Amino acid sequence: MKADFKHIQAAHCENGVTVNLLGQAGVKQITEPLAFGIGSGLFYIYIPLLKINNGPAIAFRTMPGLIFKRTSKALGIPVVRKTFSSKEKARQFLDQQLAEGGVVGCQVGVYFLTYFPKEYRFHFNAHNIIVYGKENDHYLISDPVMETVTSLSDYELERVRFAKGALAPKGQIYFAKKAVTVADEQIRKAVKSGIKRNVRDMLHIPGNIAGVSGIKYTANKIKKWRDNLGLEKSKLYLAQLVRMQEEIGTGGGGFRYIYGAFLQEAYQYFPKDELLEISKMFTKSGDLWRDAAVQSAGIYKGRLSSQEDFNTVSNYLYEIAEIEKQAFTALSKIKW
Repeated sequence: MKADFKHIQAAHCENGVTVNLLGQAGVKQITEPLAFGIGSGLFYIYIPLLKINNGPAIAFRTMPGLIFKRTSKALGIPVVRKTFSSKEKARQFLDQQLAEGGVVGCQVGVYFLTYFPKEYRFHFNAHNIIVYGKENDHYLISDPVMETVTSLSDYELERVRFAKGALAPKGQIYFAKKAVTVADEQIRKAVKSGIKRNVRDMLHIPGNIAGVSGIKYTANKIKKWRDNLGLEKSKLYLAQLVRMQEEIGTGGGGFRYIYGAFLQEAYQYFPKDELLEISKMFTKSGDLWRDAAVQSAGIYKGRLSSQEDFNTVSNYLYEIAEIEKQAFTALSKIKW
């Protein structure tokens, strides 16, 4: 059993799954930047008490599943989302959907994905893939971050669907309930609501660990890591920052580029010059996130080690926080 499905590669897994699943539901206008922007995917949070791979939890995107959920809801597309306590029931439900010609998204753990290069396998449970068929005992897999389709055996897919640890997927499966037609006016409304929600998330969440405040909070922490944690542990924490930014599905600097592209595409629906100018600010932010990653990698690899080197990383984050604050403030002032 195999659905009529065309693999589309994307920069980020959930964006790609969203575009593919909505395309299967008849919505062809949605691109990766539009899915990301409508789903208010841009975010930042630093949670020092939650540890992943022995480092603090850091995310550059919203919670897993929200991009698909928000984008579908904004476009009026009904969806099905289920988790399971039973592996057998999870397999039966998946097989039933495939037998009916369905194409489904699954949240999985990365560590046991056999088609991933070993250096990219971490204990990270918020990766998203598409299952579009089954041949004998192998499931046909479209992973949006890979160039081509692949497959996983019954056991391999079950293992990643029920990975343990933080953000355990619990066999999570999701898909559009039925095909729909989406008019451009609906996309216009979705673009506007997505921007307004992202402004809220980055500027107005209480506390100091999320949004722009969270970036500043992390900058303050980095300046103190060398003295408070010691050089070796602080190097591992910086490696965590880079890993979550560049190698894991939390997006980092790349998400800033995608958000800039979203604002450029939003301009096609709202021809306001401010959108193009603000887009450039997110490109600048993405560049600085990449510069911070290069500096952090130099410390982790031992090429750099002084307090001033840590201060440089911190200063990059201060500058990023200011740029993103200005960008989201400017977005909040647009007259729609």
